[in-house]
This record gives sequence, C-alpha cells and structure tokens, in this order.
Amino acid sequence: MHKLHLSTKPMAFALFGLLLISCSTQKKAADSEFTELFNGKNLDGWVGNKTSYKAEDGMIVIDPDDEGGGNLFTEKEYGDFILRFEFQLTPGGNNGLGIHTPLTGDAAYAGKEIQILDNTAEKYAELKEYQFHGSVYGVIAAKKGFLKPVGEWNQEEVIVQHPKIKVILNGTTILEGDYLEASKNGTLDGKEHPGLQRSSGHIGFLGHGDVVRFKNIKIKELNSTK
Repeated sequence: MHKLHLSTKPMAFALFGLLLISCSTQKKAADSEFTELFNGKNLDGWVGNKTSYKAEDGMIVIDPDDEGGGNLFTEKEYGDFILRFEFQLTPGGNNGLGIHTPLTGDAAYAGKEIQILDNTAEKYAELKEYQFHGSVYGVIAAKKGFLKPVGEWNQEEVIVQHPKIKVILNGTTILEGDYLEASKNGTLDGKEHPGLQRSSGHIGFLGHGDVVRFKNIKIKELNSTK
C-alpha cells in the first residue's frame, strides 16, 4: 500500500491567517485605548496661538509667516500618559513638545520641553547635548541619529509616568530616564527647572518660527501608581 501524504501547506496558511486576524484584532483593541487629540479638521480642543497654528489637510501646521511662533496647548490637562504623533520637519525646523505645562511662562522651565528639531541643519552645528531632538531640554540628552531625512514623516511615542519619561523615535528608544533624579545635583544647562516637579499639566507644541507639521496625534491616559 502507498502511504497517503497529506500536505501541511493548507494548515500552515490557515494558522498564518488566524495569526494575522489575531494581531489585527489586538492592534485594533490597543488603538481603541487611545483618544484622538486632533480631529483632523479644526483646532477644537486646543487653546493658544490659533493664528500661527492651522488645521490643514488632516495636519496641524505652524505657519511662521503669521506671528512666527507661539504655543498651542490642549485644553485638557494630563498627568501620566502615552502620547503618539507623527511630525514632519522642514530644513532647520525647530519646535517642541511641552508636557505638564501651565498656560503661561516658558514651557521649557515652567513645565518640561521635549525637543523637536532638525539636528542636521548647519545652523545647529554647535548644539549642546541636551538640545538635540528628543531631549528633555536642559535636563536629559537623547540619542542622536534616528530622525528620518528632512521632509519625511517621523513617528514618535512619549511615555510619561512622573518622574520617569521615555521617548521612542521611529521604533528606537532615544531617551529613557527620571528627570528628578537626573537633575538632583543640578541640570545640564545649569538653570532652574521648577516644572520638573509638576506631575500634570497641558500638552503643547512650542513654536520657534519654523514650519513643522503634525498629524495622527493620540493619547492614552495611564493610572498613576503613586
């Protein structure tokens, strides 16, 4: 008698299909835990400079031809969270991500500022280590070399669990640390940063007079364990 050889390929394809469905379901479940901070149409839910910052084609765009800079903040205040967004730099582009900030004062000191910057621009050749993209300005330096070429979209995730922070750029962790621990013997820039003590506040984009674009801005609030 000849042995009957059953092909394992259909079973393998079926298992692979089930795996894809499972991964897709898990991703949808994970995405459902995030809330859109930007509806893609207008700046409802945001406060601050709504002249320089505009909603265009599903993006938040800062236009320096108007007032040149300024800040745009969420109406709501946040404590611990995971923030995901995409950004596109123009040559020499400079902006910032404010966290735990009040609506007044310099966000880099009254709150905390995560750098959003075109590190490759010639005008930034003399930057300090704490000024490169992804750094907690003046406090913790980020790893360099993980930005996409200028003009391409970058994906960033910022995880804040006061006083710990983690920044993931295009899939690579470029910063992870404790900003209170990092500053206990003085900050890298030698300045006072009272905002490091803040455990909640507004999230904002901090303009410096350059065109920068943002999209797909989502947040997941985390329960504090403190």
